[in-house]
Amino acid sequence: MDRTDHSSEMAAFVEVARQGSLSAAARALGLTPSAVSRIVGRIEARLGVRLMVRTTRSLRLTAEGQNYVHAACRILADIAETERAIADQASPRGKVRISMASAHGRMNVLPLLGEFTTLYPGISLDIDLSDEVADILGGRADVAVRFGPLADSPLTARRLGETGRTVVASADYLARHGTPRRPAELAGHNCLDFSFRRIEPGWPFREEGRDYILPVSGNITANNGETLVQLALDGLGITRVGNFHIEEELANGRLVPLLEDFNPYDREAIHAVFIGGPNMPARLRVLVDFLAEKLRTPAAS
Repeated sequence: MDRTDHSSEMAAFVEVARQGSLSAAARALGLTPSAVSRIVGRIEARLGVRLMVRTTRSLRLTAEGQNYVHAACRILADIAETERAIADQASPRGKVRISMASAHGRMNVLPLLGEFTTLYPGISLDIDLSDEVADILGGRADVAVRFGPLADSPLTARRLGETGRTVVASADYLARHGTPRRPAELAGHNCLDFSFRRIEPGWPFREEGRDYILPVSGNITANNGETLVQLALDGLGITRVGNFHIEEELANGRLVPLLEDFNPYDREAIHAVFIGGPNMPARLRVLVDFLAEKLRTPAAS
């Protein structure tokens, strides 16, 4: 007798134990009571023990029968989970919560998601656009697109691309407040910075062959780059943001690059961060693979 028959017989025995009678189990299984009785008899004969004590009015599991039911339930659950996992690999399904920086997500990731949902119609996406760091270990997201150095953590990181950063201001602001010629002169300017905590606080510069981080201050902070760009366009101060934020503004002159002689031209890595390992759901794996394929081009810089 093969394992398929064994699992079918296990399922029938569990149903008998659940229903408490052969006839009720037979109705639930779509079999005759005699067929269910034969199944129980075959299992007992194979194991060489009595699993049930049956009378005309009652059915009682023996100690061995109770042990068999517990083991059968565990085995059947394992089989079902294995089959679900294999089916998921073939056709991933379920929800993925993805967190990403507002501007980069809007300009670089969101335009790709129509293709992704066409490829994987069984996957639904829950999108959080914010420059704040989502707590993946705390269950706030399944995958996050993060910029810059990564803190030590048990999370898995997959490189998606990289971007540079530029210090900018509007011509109107510079006309009113002057143009800083050296990084130290930023102390006399209103610097618009991110409000959330970062691995390296301040703005990096390279001067006379030395790289350093310069603390900056101003009267407005924001939790996303799009807001900082808009504040700079409104002439409220100087900011330093990812190049993907300001490509159009630099091209049309609405923003002016500053301190380029001191720009370290640091390339800020972009990673997808998630909980990896052998139990990583297929829906998450295919999304990370998709993003890595689509964002590894210069379009992400």
